[in-house]
Amino acid sequence: MHKSSSRIDGVSAAAAAAGISRRRRVDGSLASTSSSPPPTTSADASPTIDAVDWTSLPDDTVVQLFSLLNHRDRASLASTCRAWRALSASPCLWRSLDLLSHQRIAPASAASLSARCAHLRRLRLRGPASTAAAVALRASGLLEISVDSCRSLTDAALSVVAARHERLQCLQIGPEPCDRVTPDAVRAVALCCSDLRRLRLSGVRDLDAGALSALAEQCRSLSEVGFFDCPSFEGPALSSVVSLRFISVSGARGIKWGPAVQAWSKLPNLLAVDVSRTDVTAGAVSRLMSSSSSPNLKAVVAINCPVLEDEGGLASSSCRGKVLLTVFSDVLKGISSLSSVDTKNPKNDRDPFRCWRLSPSVADRTVDDVLNWLEWVLSYSLLKIAESNPQGLDEFWLKQGAALLLSLMGSSQEEVQERAATGIAMFVVIDDDSAIVDSRRAEAVMREGGVRKLLDLARSPREGIQTEAAKAIANLSVNAKVAKTVAEEGGIWILADMARSMNRLVAEEVAGGLWNLSVGEEHKGAIAEAGGVKALVDLIFKWPYGGDGVLERAAGALANLAADDKCSMEVALAGGVHALVMLARSCKCEGVQEQAARALANLAAHGDSNSNNAAVGREAGALEALVQLTCSLHEGVRQEAAGALWNLSFDDKNREAIAAAGGVEALVALAQTCTNASQGLQERAAGALWGLSVSEANSIAIGREGGVAPLIALARSDSEDVHETAAGALWNLAFNPGNALRIVEGGGVPALVHLCSSSASKMARFMAALALAYMFDGRMDEVALIGSSSEGSSKTVNLDGAKRMALKHIQAFVHAFLDPQTFSLTAASSAPASLAHVAEFARIQEAGHLRCSGAEIGRFVAMIRNPSPILRACAVFALLQFTIAGGRHAMHHAGLLQTAGAARVLRAAAAAATAPTEAKMFAKVVLRNLEHHQLESSL
Repeated sequence: MHKSSSRIDGVSAAAAAAGISRRRRVDGSLASTSSSPPPTTSADASPTIDAVDWTSLPDDTVVQLFSLLNHRDRASLASTCRAWRALSASPCLWRSLDLLSHQRIAPASAASLSARCAHLRRLRLRGPASTAAAVALRASGLLEISVDSCRSLTDAALSVVAARHERLQCLQIGPEPCDRVTPDAVRAVALCCSDLRRLRLSGVRDLDAGALSALAEQCRSLSEVGFFDCPSFEGPALSSVVSLRFISVSGARGIKWGPAVQAWSKLPNLLAVDVSRTDVTAGAVSRLMSSSSSPNLKAVVAINCPVLEDEGGLASSSCRGKVLLTVFSDVLKGISSLSSVDTKNPKNDRDPFRCWRLSPSVADRTVDDVLNWLEWVLSYSLLKIAESNPQGLDEFWLKQGAALLLSLMGSSQEEVQERAATGIAMFVVIDDDSAIVDSRRAEAVMREGGVRKLLDLARSPREGIQTEAAKAIANLSVNAKVAKTVAEEGGIWILADMARSMNRLVAEEVAGGLWNLSVGEEHKGAIAEAGGVKALVDLIFKWPYGGDGVLERAAGALANLAADDKCSMEVALAGGVHALVMLARSCKCEGVQEQAARALANLAAHGDSNSNNAAVGREAGALEALVQLTCSLHEGVRQEAAGALWNLSFDDKNREAIAAAGGVEALVALAQTCTNASQGLQERAAGALWGLSVSEANSIAIGREGGVAPLIALARSDSEDVHETAAGALWNLAFNPGNALRIVEGGGVPALVHLCSSSASKMARFMAALALAYMFDGRMDEVALIGSSSEGSSKTVNLDGAKRMALKHIQAFVHAFLDPQTFSLTAASSAPASLAHVAEFARIQEAGHLRCSGAEIGRFVAMIRNPSPILRACAVFALLQFTIAGGRHAMHHAGLLQTAGAARVLRAAAAAATAPTEAKMFAKVVLRNLEHHQLESSL
C-alpha cells in the first residue's frame, strides 16, 4: 500500500534555543579569517623539512612549552620521557595552579599533586570539596586562594584553610553566596592571616562590627575588601581599617548609607568605592564625590542602583578628578579619563582598558591599581546584572555594556576575562525560560568586533576561559547574522578543534556552539568539512555517562546535520548511528533522549538517496528503544520517537520489525492520548501509524487495537499537518473492509467529508476522497452484514445515507480540478496540448511522493468499472496523479498498471459513451502518461 512522503525534520525554534548556554557554574590570532583552513603549499613548491627531534630541545624551551599547557596536558607530555618528566616538576611551573575547570576535585586527587606544590603561590578551585582539596595540597606557602561554587562552605572549613595558610595575602570565595559562613570565620581568617591584603567574600550572613574590627586589628596591610551580596552589613565599621584603598559592597543589603559614607570618607588611603546593585541614594553618592571627602578618591562605581537612577542621578559624573560610573553616565569615557589615554579619540573610548594597557607605564602605580580593581568589580557586577536581566537596561547594553564587556575580555586578569565572556553569553539572552536571544544585543557585540575577540579568547590555554568563550559564541550564534560572521572568521574550524578537548565543560559549550551553527543550512557542509561530525560523534563515546549536557548538545548538533543528505552520510560513516542508538537505549536524560531520537529521525528521512534508513533499523535495539520512548512521560521525547518511527517505516523490513517490537500497540496508545497534545506530537503519531499501515497486516492490527477512533479525532484537527497525516492513515486503513466499517461506525465519514471539502491542504482533500472511495466501492458491504467486531455485532449506521454524503463530496472534489474555461474544448479532443493542459490543471504536486502497491493500483483499476460514475471518475483522477511525469514514483506506478492490463480498461473508459466527461478526459491523460513512461523506459 502507499507510503507517506518522506520528512526531514529541521530544527525548530525551541530546539535551536535549547542550545543556549546559561552560567553553570591568550591572546592569538588566526592566520586565515576564512571559513576554511589555511591553504597548504604543495610539496613541489616548498622545501623539505626534516623531522624535528623534540627531545633535543633546550631545557628552557621545554619548560616554556610546559607553561603554556594546563596541568592535564603537562602530565601527558611529561610521560613521554624521563627528562621531560623531571622538567615538568620545575618549581616555576607550579607557582600557580588553576583547577576551576574541574567542578569536583577530591582531596585524594589533590594529595597526589602535593609533592609538586612546595612553591605554589596561587590556587584556584571549584566545588564543594575545594577547601579540603586546598588543605590536601600541603602548599603552606600559598599567597592567594580563590574558591568558586562553594555554597556549602562552613566556618570550620574556612578556619582550617586560614590556619594552614598563614602567609595568605589574598582570599576570594564566591560569587556563589557563602550563606553558611558567619562572622566567626571572618575573625578566624583575621587572626590566622595577618599578611592579608585582599579579602573578597560573597553572601556572608550578619557581617558585624566585631568581625570588621578583627580585620582592622590583625590585618594591618589590608588594602581591599569586597563583601558582595551580603544580606546584612555594618558599613560604618570599615572606618577602623585605615589601610583600605578599595571597598566593594556590590549587591549588599541593609547598609545605613549616611553613617557608612561618613565613615568611609575619613579613610585616608581610599581610592575607589563600588556600591553597584545596592539601594544607595543620590545624597550618599554626592557626599562621597564631594571635594571635602576622601581626598585621594578616584572613582565611585554605582552600576544598576535603582534608587539612585530613580532620583535622577547627579548633575555631574565627575568632580575634581573623581569619576562616577553609572548606567546614565558615559562609563567608557569615564574609564578613559582615569588614565592618560587621549579621550578625544573615539576609538579609545570604545575600548578604554586596551588603550590603558598599551599606554607607556608610569612611576606612579596608583592609576594602574585603580584600573585593575575597576576591571575586577565591573566584570563582577556586569555579570550579576546580566544574570538577573533587569528591565530598563537595553540602552545601556547597546551603547556601552557590550563594548565594556569586550574591553574587559582583554584583561590580564584571567578571572576578569572569564567573567566578561560569561557576561556576553548571558546578557544577549533576554528570556531564560524561552531561551530567546536579543538580536540587537547580539549584533551590537558583532559590530564591536566581538566575534573575532571571542574566537581569539577561545584559543587560550586556560580551560575555564575556553569554556566561557565557547559559551558566548554558542549563544551569539543563535542569531543568523552573527553565525555567518562566526563562520567567516574561521569559528567553525576553531570549535571543531576544541570539541576534542578532554575537559567536559569545554566540550559541552563547544557542542552547543556547533548545535546552534548547524541550524543554518549554509554552515552544515562547513562543519562536516572541519571534522565537526566526527568530533561530535566522538563526544558521545567519550562521555556516555555523567555528561548529559555534552550528550544533549552533541546529539542536537548531529540531528541538525543529519537533516542534510550529504552530512547524514558523514554522520553514519563516523559511527553516528551506533552512538545515537546507544543514547536512545541507555541514557535516562530526557533532553538527550529527545535529541537522539530527532537525530535518528533525520538520518532515516532521506528515502532512497542513501542507506541510512535501513542502517538504523539494522542497529541492534534501535527500533525497540524508539518504541519504548513513545511511552516517555516527556512530550518532546514521544514526539521525536514517533517521528523517527514514521521515517523508519518507509523501509519494508523496518516496518515489520517495528510492528514485531510492539510498535502498533505503542503508537495506537500514543494516538489515543495525544488529542490534547502539541500539533507536532499529533502529526508524528498519526504519521507513524500512516507509515505502519502500508502493510495490510499492520493496518488490520491497528484497527483491532482501537487505532481508528483517535485517527478520526486527529482528522478533525485545525492543523493542516495533523489532519493531512490522519487522512493518509485513514486512507490506508480503509483499504481493509473491516477497518472501513470501523471508520463508518466511528463517525469517520463526516470527518473525512469535512476534510474533502474544506481543508486548505490539497493532499488532505485528495486522501480523504480516496478513503471515502475505498469505503463505498462495494467491498465493505459484505462485512457490514456481520459487523466489524469479532463478536459479529455492529453499531447501527445508515450506510446508504453515509454513502450518498461521501459520493456527493467526492464528485465535488474531482470537479474542483477541472478548468471550466477549456472543459468543453478538451472533452472531445485527444490533442497532446489539450491533454497537457488538463493534466497541469488537475495536478496535485505533493501526490507525486505517494507510492502505491500492486494491490492498491489493482483496486483503482477495478474501480474504473464500478457502477458509480463518481467512483469511476475518482479512480481515474487518482491514477492521473500517480502516473503524471515528474512524480517520484510515476515509473513504478506505470509498471504496475502495465502488469494489471490497465491500458485496455482505460481505453474503454475513455471511449465509453455513458462515462462522465471528466472520467474520459482523465483516462486519456493516464493513457498518455503510460505511453510517455513506456517510451522513456525503452531509451
